[in-house]
Amino acid sequence: MTAAVNDYSDDVMDFDEVLERFDPVMGMEVHVELLTKSKMFSTSSAEFGDDPNSNVDPVCLGLPGALPVVNRQGVEWAIKIGLALNCEIAPYSRFARKNYFYPDQPKNYQISQYDEPIAHDGYLDIVLDDGTPWRVEIERAHMEEDTAKLTHLGGAGGRIRGATASLVDANRAGIPLIEIVTKPIEGAGARAPEVARAYVTALRELVKALGVSDVRMDQGSMRVDSNLSLRPVGTTEFGTRTESKNINSLKSVEQAVRFEMQRQAACLVNGVEIVQETRHYQEADGTTAKGRPKETMADYRYFNDPDLPPVLAPAEWVEEIRKTLPEMPWIRRARIQEEWGLKDEEMRDLVNAGALELIIATVEAGTTPAEA
Repeated sequence: MTAAVNDYSDDVMDFDEVLERFDPVMGMEVHVELLTKSKMFSTSSAEFGDDPNSNVDPVCLGLPGALPVVNRQGVEWAIKIGLALNCEIAPYSRFARKNYFYPDQPKNYQISQYDEPIAHDGYLDIVLDDGTPWRVEIERAHMEEDTAKLTHLGGAGGRIRGATASLVDANRAGIPLIEIVTKPIEGAGARAPEVARAYVTALRELVKALGVSDVRMDQGSMRVDSNLSLRPVGTTEFGTRTESKNINSLKSVEQAVRFEMQRQAACLVNGVEIVQETRHYQEADGTTAKGRPKETMADYRYFNDPDLPPVLAPAEWVEEIRKTLPEMPWIRRARIQEEWGLKDEEMRDLVNAGALELIIATVEAGTTPAEA
């Protein structure tokens, strides 16, 4: 018999036992803030770290009569990311209104993309710690605007629950975002946490190489949500998923997936219902805490934004953007490995230790690879 919805278990199951009983299915959603000089739909500065509510205008504040205008560079950089992820670039895409009420959304809707994204059906090849290749399939990469930033006072851990007041900083409202959504990642088993970390690591490295974002997870310019569900071993039907938020480091990506696998498994064997909800990752102890029920797509009542025209990306423009792509990080590593005469294990050790860029800089300064 299933326990009541509000009966949440704090128990966790031994990781090896989880794998004996259940098969994890993941989905990763990564939001990347673009380094444009102005916001996505207005001329306000997109500079990070300015005084609260100093970079605002009628558009991002949702004032009556204010009309948005698309930032061309934001569109160009979205296409650039899509190309680097081997996506199909849509010659015709549209902006849509994602409707929900929350204090961080002055208009009561977010300008996003729904069923006509700028890029779709791509992939990113990654390499796990032991050199095993893995392909993560990309469902879509779409453009949207960021929300305002909320600061909650008086509550535990800066959360809204128990807070006595909330402060709104609209500087972030309207900053260009690219949301990159994977297709379900299946078959990873025990390596699911590692696959999640390796994917975010590779994606972060790729976007940084493109020069379109500083991908500072500690500052929120790259934000990761991990979706996870479990299904009994040998079955194919997806289980109920949860979405873990507040993940602000590569290590936390791995820990969040691992913990949620253990927590959900304990719930399932104890008869506690898994509810589709958001959960907040707790950096201090590597756990996740209950957030809010997770909306379905229908709850957002998407419809095309009547204030914005379709985005046209003719093939000629896409090819011009393709020519600006830099050498991809994995191609650069392969070239350096060949030039330096490194074995696969030696190159992998340099990458895993985070020492490759330092050694490259040392060699470029005049030191030989052997001396570096």
